[in-house]
Amino acid sequence: MDLSLTGRNAVICGSTQGIGLAVARELAAAGANCVLLARNEESLQKALSTLFVSEGQQHGSRVADFSDTGAVKAAIADIVAEKTVHVLINNTGGPPPGAITDATGADLEAAFRQHIVNNQVLVQAVLPGMQQAAYGRIINIISTSVKVPLPNLGVSNTIRAAVAGWAKTLSNETGKYNITVNNILPGFTNTQRIRSIVEMTMKERGVSEKEAITILSEPIPLKRFAEPQEIANLAAFLASPAASYITGTSIRVDGGRTGVI
Repeated sequence: MDLSLTGRNAVICGSTQGIGLAVARELAAAGANCVLLARNEESLQKALSTLFVSEGQQHGSRVADFSDTGAVKAAIADIVAEKTVHVLINNTGGPPPGAITDATGADLEAAFRQHIVNNQVLVQAVLPGMQQAAYGRIINIISTSVKVPLPNLGVSNTIRAAVAGWAKTLSNETGKYNITVNNILPGFTNTQRIRSIVEMTMKERGVSEKEAITILSEPIPLKRFAEPQEIANLAAFLASPAASYITGTSIRVDGGRTGVI
């Protein structure tokens, strides 16, 4: 099985912590030249220092706040001017929790821009190089809410489903160029976002941190949260030559929690 990404260039969004950083580390270990994209320069440099580097391998970073589409567009334009991007990891933080009935038009517009519009900007920038190279992997880190909406995540449920529809449409149009498009749907994962959900559960239920984690883990057949590395393992496979005939899919990595076939 060919899992090597030697000689390939990857752009990983939201890559200074959590799932994004884990994906960057795994792609680097597979041989890719990684460009990290995030909003904080200091965090980017710290993340870069943790990536595996072999002879001839080069990593870099660009600063871009995903609340500013113009900054995202400028950053990816700089990157593609220097190199062909073979792998694009679309990953950015989800909208704040809350009921959909409480969401404002501005909330929905901001989420749409942060996820759909930015993804579109990034893809349109990297597609010409992928087409010329006859190799492309576009991987979107979304959520299991694509399959079953999650309570109190109204805006997130809405926009994640929109990303999945966008990605399936994109996969239908890019397959002829040997460019695949797939979605990874993490369940509860040990990141800052799940820590905030744990804290919210503690407050709402009046329980300890340990009890809150037990409550949240109970519906998961594996009885635990995922580690970011477990999401990154799938991302590295989908980015590799071994996944050449997988496209247009949404794959759950949720410990069996989502109750659909």
